Amino acid sequence: MAAFDTVLFDLDGTLTDPRVGITGSIRYALKAMGVEHDPADDLTWCIGPPIQRSFEKLLGAEKAAEGVAHYRERYGAGGLFENELFAGIDDVLAGLAETGIRLFVATSKAHHFARPIVAHFGLDRYFIAVEGAELDGTRSDKAEVIAHLLALHQVDPARAIMIGDREHDIIGARKNGLRNIGVLYGFGDAAELRAAGADQLCDAPTDIPACLVRFT
Repeated sequence: MAAFDTVLFDLDGTLTDPRVGITGSIRYALKAMGVEHDPADDLTWCIGPPIQRSFEKLLGAEKAAEGVAHYRERYGAGGLFENELFAGIDDVLAGLAETGIRLFVATSKAHHFARPIVAHFGLDRYFIAVEGAELDGTRSDKAEVIAHLLALHQVDPARAIMIGDREHDIIGARKNGLRNIGVLYGFGDAAELRAAGADQLCDAPTDIPACLVRFT
Protein backbone atom coordinates (compact mmCIF):
# COMPACT_ATOMS: atom_id res chain seq x y z
CA MET A 1 0.00 0.00 0.00
CA ALA A 2 1.21 3.50 -0.84
CA ALA A 3 2.34 5.67 2.05
CA PHE A 4 -0.25 8.26 1.01
CA ASP A 5 -3.73 8.15 -0.47
CA THR A 6 -4.56 11.86 -0.78
CA VAL A 7 -2.94 14.78 -2.58
CA LEU A 8 -3.82 18.43 -2.07
CA PHE A 9 -2.95 20.91 -4.81
CA ASP A 10 -2.60 24.65 -4.55
CA LEU A 11 -4.32 26.48 -7.42
CA ASP A 12 -2.48 29.66 -8.50
CA GLY A 13 1.08 28.88 -9.57
CA THR A 14 0.60 25.13 -9.23
CA LEU A 15 -2.31 24.12 -11.45
CA THR A 16 -2.72 27.36 -13.41
CA ASP A 17 -0.74 30.46 -14.33
CA PRO A 18 -3.02 33.36 -13.29
CA ARG A 19 -0.46 36.13 -13.88
CA VAL A 20 -2.46 38.18 -16.40
CA GLY A 21 -5.75 38.20 -14.52
CA ILE A 22 -4.35 38.82 -11.05
CA THR A 23 -1.81 41.50 -11.91
CA GLY A 24 -4.23 43.21 -14.31
CA SER A 25 -6.89 43.32 -11.60
CA ILE A 26 -4.43 44.73 -9.06
CA ARG A 27 -3.40 47.47 -11.48
CA TYR A 28 -7.08 48.23 -12.09
CA ALA A 29 -7.64 48.60 -8.35
CA LEU A 30 -4.64 50.86 -7.89
CA LYS A 31 -5.72 53.07 -10.78
CA ALA A 32 -9.28 53.27 -9.41
CA MET A 33 -7.83 54.58 -6.15
CA GLY A 34 -5.50 57.03 -7.84
CA VAL A 35 -2.39 55.23 -6.65
CA GLU A 36 0.80 55.46 -8.71
CA HIS A 37 2.57 52.14 -9.15
CA ASP A 38 6.12 51.44 -10.24
CA PRO A 39 5.83 49.86 -13.71
CA ALA A 40 9.03 47.91 -13.03
CA ASP A 41 7.17 45.93 -10.33
CA ASP A 42 5.44 43.06 -12.17
CA LEU A 43 3.32 42.32 -9.06
CA THR A 44 3.90 38.56 -9.31
CA TRP A 45 4.86 38.62 -5.62
CA CYS A 46 1.12 39.10 -5.01
CA ILE A 47 0.33 35.67 -6.49
CA GLY A 48 0.03 33.12 -3.70
CA PRO A 49 -0.53 35.09 -0.50
CA PRO A 50 -4.08 36.08 0.50
CA ILE A 51 -5.08 39.09 -1.62
CA GLN A 52 -5.88 41.14 1.49
CA ARG A 53 -2.26 40.85 2.62
CA SER A 54 -0.97 41.95 -0.77
CA PHE A 55 -3.12 45.07 -0.67
CA GLU A 56 -2.00 45.78 2.89
CA LYS A 57 1.55 45.93 1.55
CA LEU A 58 0.52 48.00 -1.47
CA LEU A 59 -1.83 50.44 0.24
CA GLY A 60 -1.54 50.03 4.00
CA ALA A 61 -4.00 48.35 6.34
CA GLU A 62 -6.55 51.19 6.31
CA LYS A 63 -7.07 51.16 2.53
CA ALA A 64 -6.58 47.44 1.87
CA ALA A 65 -10.27 46.52 1.99
CA GLU A 66 -11.13 49.21 -0.56
CA GLY A 67 -8.36 47.92 -2.81
CA VAL A 68 -9.67 44.36 -2.57
CA ALA A 69 -13.17 45.56 -3.48
CA HIS A 70 -11.89 47.28 -6.65
CA TYR A 71 -9.75 44.24 -7.45
CA ARG A 72 -12.75 41.93 -7.26
CA GLU A 73 -14.76 44.19 -9.59
CA ARG A 74 -12.41 43.38 -12.45
CA TYR A 75 -11.37 39.91 -11.34
CA GLY A 76 -14.95 38.69 -10.94
CA ALA A 77 -15.98 40.24 -14.27
CA GLY A 78 -13.50 38.08 -16.18
CA GLY A 79 -10.03 38.43 -14.73
CA LEU A 80 -10.29 35.02 -13.09
CA PHE A 81 -10.35 33.45 -16.57
CA GLU A 82 -7.30 35.42 -17.81
CA ASN A 83 -5.47 32.32 -16.79
CA GLU A 84 -4.00 29.18 -18.33
CA LEU A 85 -3.13 25.65 -17.34
CA PHE A 86 0.52 24.78 -16.86
CA ALA A 87 1.63 22.42 -19.62
CA GLY A 88 1.20 18.77 -18.64
CA ILE A 89 -0.86 19.33 -15.50
CA ASP A 90 -4.04 17.82 -16.97
CA ASP A 91 -2.25 14.57 -17.80
CA VAL A 92 -0.67 14.45 -14.35
CA LEU A 93 -4.06 14.81 -12.65
CA ALA A 94 -5.62 12.21 -14.94
CA GLY A 95 -2.88 9.73 -14.12
CA LEU A 96 -3.17 10.27 -10.38
CA ALA A 97 -6.95 9.99 -10.46
CA GLU A 98 -6.71 6.70 -12.35
CA THR A 99 -4.67 5.20 -9.51
CA GLY A 100 -7.45 5.96 -7.04
CA ILE A 101 -5.61 8.72 -5.16
CA ARG A 102 -8.02 11.27 -3.67
CA LEU A 103 -7.37 14.73 -5.10
CA PHE A 104 -8.34 18.09 -3.60
CA VAL A 105 -7.61 21.76 -4.23
CA ALA A 106 -6.58 23.81 -1.18
CA THR A 107 -6.21 27.50 -2.01
CA SER A 108 -6.07 30.82 -0.18
CA LYS A 109 -8.21 32.24 -2.98
CA ALA A 110 -11.89 32.63 -2.18
CA HIS A 111 -13.68 29.44 -3.24
CA HIS A 112 -16.24 31.77 -4.87
CA PHE A 113 -13.57 32.28 -7.57
CA ALA A 114 -11.54 29.08 -7.24
CA ARG A 115 -14.35 26.65 -8.04
CA PRO A 116 -15.36 28.34 -11.32
CA ILE A 117 -11.70 28.45 -12.38
CA VAL A 118 -11.23 24.73 -11.76
CA ALA A 119 -14.47 23.98 -13.63
CA HIS A 120 -13.54 26.35 -16.49
CA PHE A 121 -10.46 24.26 -17.25
CA GLY A 122 -12.32 20.96 -16.86
CA LEU A 123 -10.25 19.96 -13.85
CA ASP A 124 -13.28 19.48 -11.62
CA ARG A 125 -13.61 15.93 -12.93
CA TYR A 126 -10.41 15.03 -11.08
CA PHE A 127 -11.03 16.71 -7.72
CA ILE A 128 -13.29 15.58 -4.90
CA ALA A 129 -13.59 19.19 -3.70
CA VAL A 130 -12.11 22.67 -4.02
CA GLU A 131 -11.68 24.36 -0.64
CA GLY A 132 -10.63 27.98 -0.15
CA ALA A 133 -11.27 31.17 1.75
CA GLU A 134 -14.57 32.95 2.24
CA LEU A 135 -15.05 36.36 0.63
CA ASP A 136 -14.95 37.97 4.08
CA GLY A 137 -11.41 36.67 4.62
CA THR A 138 -12.31 33.67 6.77
CA ARG A 139 -9.75 30.89 6.18
CA SER A 140 -7.49 33.10 4.06
CA ASP A 141 -4.46 31.57 5.78
CA LYS A 142 -3.34 28.40 3.98
CA ALA A 143 -2.93 26.45 7.22
CA GLU A 144 -6.58 27.22 8.03
CA VAL A 145 -7.71 26.11 4.59
CA ILE A 146 -5.85 22.82 4.92
CA ALA A 147 -7.18 22.22 8.45
CA HIS A 148 -10.73 22.87 7.23
CA LEU A 149 -10.30 20.48 4.30
CA LEU A 150 -8.84 17.71 6.46
CA ALA A 151 -11.72 17.92 8.93
CA LEU A 152 -14.50 18.32 6.38
CA HIS A 153 -13.37 15.42 4.18
CA GLN A 154 -11.95 13.18 6.93
CA VAL A 155 -8.44 13.15 5.50
CA ASP A 156 -5.65 11.59 7.56
CA PRO A 157 -2.77 14.12 7.44
CA ALA A 158 -0.25 11.30 7.81
CA ARG A 159 -1.43 9.92 4.45
CA ALA A 160 -1.71 13.22 2.59
CA ILE A 161 0.71 15.31 0.51
CA MET A 162 0.44 19.05 -0.17
CA ILE A 163 1.79 20.45 -3.46
CA GLY A 164 2.29 24.18 -3.94
CA ASP A 165 4.57 26.89 -5.25
CA ARG A 166 4.86 29.34 -2.33
CA GLU A 167 6.05 29.25 1.26
CA HIS A 168 2.45 29.51 2.47
CA ASP A 169 1.74 26.07 1.00
CA ILE A 170 4.73 24.49 2.70
CA ILE A 171 4.17 26.19 6.05
CA GLY A 172 0.46 25.35 5.96
CA ALA A 173 1.23 21.72 5.22
CA ARG A 174 3.78 21.44 8.00
CA LYS A 175 1.44 23.04 10.55
CA ASN A 176 -1.13 20.36 9.74
CA GLY A 177 1.29 17.42 9.71
CA LEU A 178 1.37 16.90 5.92
CA ARG A 179 4.42 16.10 3.87
CA ASN A 180 4.85 18.42 0.94
CA ILE A 181 6.32 19.20 -2.46
CA GLY A 182 7.35 22.69 -3.55
CA VAL A 183 7.06 23.32 -7.29
CA LEU A 184 9.56 25.58 -9.03
CA TYR A 185 7.55 26.39 -12.16
CA GLY A 186 5.20 28.74 -10.26
CA PHE A 187 5.94 31.98 -8.42
CA GLY A 188 8.14 30.90 -5.55
CA ASP A 189 11.83 30.04 -5.86
CA ALA A 190 13.97 27.30 -4.37
CA ALA A 191 15.30 29.52 -1.59
CA GLU A 192 11.80 30.48 -0.42
CA LEU A 193 10.54 26.90 -0.52
CA ARG A 194 13.59 25.42 1.21
CA ALA A 195 13.44 28.06 3.94
CA ALA A 196 9.80 27.14 4.55
CA GLY A 197 10.80 23.49 5.00
CA ALA A 198 9.87 21.84 1.70
CA ASP A 199 10.35 18.07 1.74
CA GLN A 200 11.00 17.99 -2.00
CA LEU A 201 11.34 20.42 -4.91
CA CYS A 202 9.83 19.70 -8.30
CA ASP A 203 10.96 21.42 -11.52
CA ALA A 204 7.97 20.81 -13.81
CA PRO A 205 4.40 19.49 -13.65
CA THR A 206 5.45 16.31 -15.42
CA ASP A 207 7.92 15.62 -12.58
CA ILE A 208 5.17 15.51 -9.94
CA PRO A 209 4.46 11.75 -10.22
CA ALA A 210 8.15 10.93 -9.74
CA CYS A 211 8.31 13.19 -6.69
CA LEU A 212 5.25 11.51 -5.20
CA VAL A 213 6.78 8.06 -5.73
CA ARG A 214 9.58 9.07 -3.35
CA PHE A 215 7.04 9.20 -0.53
CA THR A 216 6.01 5.56 -1.02
